[in-house]
Amino acid sequence: MPDFGQRHRADPQKSLVGFVVGDVHYAIGIGQVREIVNPLPITTLPHTPPEVSGVADHRGDVVPVIDLRTRFGLTPTAPSRSTKWILVDAGERMVGLVVDAVTEVFGTGGDEIRPTPAMGGSRDLRGIRGVTNHNGILVFVLDTKRFTEVVDDIADVLPPMEEH
Repeated sequence: MPDFGQRHRADPQKSLVGFVVGDVHYAIGIGQVREIVNPLPITTLPHTPPEVSGVADHRGDVVPVIDLRTRFGLTPTAPSRSTKWILVDAGERMVGLVVDAVTEVFGTGGDEIRPTPAMGGSRDLRGIRGVTNHNGILVFVLDTKRFTEVVDDIADVLPPMEEH
């Protein structure tokens, strides 16, 4: 089982990759981000959760692709020039997350990531780890391991991720 612990970065202040889905700002720990790419061709699979767009071939890896708009209950939109995939390490598998736009790499400025307020079941659905403030905007930090649960149902048809 591969270990995807935090990768060492030269500037520890830049610890989060920011992105937008709908009108909400989110971030993922930079240690879990493998790459940011333009959307690739997708092969749809039958009997997958609605948020799983399908799978894509990325440099020989079969990558499940999760549309965060669908996962978060937003109306799906056609990809635009700003649409990106954030390829993340989610447990034993690389997963592609479709986002409306990637904003920037930033740090918390020494502040800790705070817990989100209890607002019903959407916190678990979204996989929100906590919240921080960046330039006066609330940014919800996601737990990438939560996305493993989404692709577990299709894992038996996917090969495991190779180490790079």
